Amino acid sequence: MKRTLLLLSRIALCLALVFTLDACALFKKKKQYTGVSDEDMIHGVPMSDRDESVTFMGSNVDRQRFPAVHFGFDSYAVRSEDRPKLDVVAEYMRGSATQLVIAGFTDERGTAEYNRGLGERRAQAVRNYLLQRGADDDNIQTVSYGAEMPVDPASNEAAWARNRRAEFGILK
Repeated sequence: MKRTLLLLSRIALCLALVFTLDACALFKKKKQYTGVSDEDMIHGVPMSDRDESVTFMGSNVDRQRFPAVHFGFDSYAVRSEDRPKLDVVAEYMRGSATQLVIAGFTDERGTAEYNRGLGERRAQAVRNYLLQRGADDDNIQTVSYGAEMPVDPASNEAAWARNRRAEFGILK
C-alpha cells in the first residue's frame, strides 16, 4: 500500500510538472518573423528596402545642398524653427527621382547603443516629416551615426547642441 501511494504521488508530481510547463508555453508569446524588423517600421508600416550600395559618406553624395536640422537633448521631435528648412527639402524631393539619405547624429552623452537608436529616431522623424509633405518613400533612406562624427568635438552645452542633428545627403 505504501508503495502504491509513493508511485501515485510520483505520477501526480510528474503530471503536475508537465501541465505546468505546457501552461507556461501557452502564455509565452512567440515573436513571428514577418520579414521586417522593428527598425524598418514607421508607425507599424514597413519602410521601403534600404539600398546597401548608397552610403551617406560616399564620394557620390552631396552633403552640402541642405542645412542640418537640430534637436533638443534626448529628443527626436522636429523643432518648429527647423520646419522651414525641411519644407525646402520636401519641395525639392516632391516628384523627384533623386535619392536622399538622412543621417541622424547625437551628442557624446549616453551609451553607443542608445545614441545609435536616438540618431535613427531623429533621422526617421525627419523622414516622416518629408513624407507627410509629399516626398516619395522610395527615394529616402536613413542612417544613424550616433555620437560618431561630431561637428564640434568640445564637451560643453554649445557643442552638444550643434552635434544633435540630422543631415541630408543627395545622391549625385
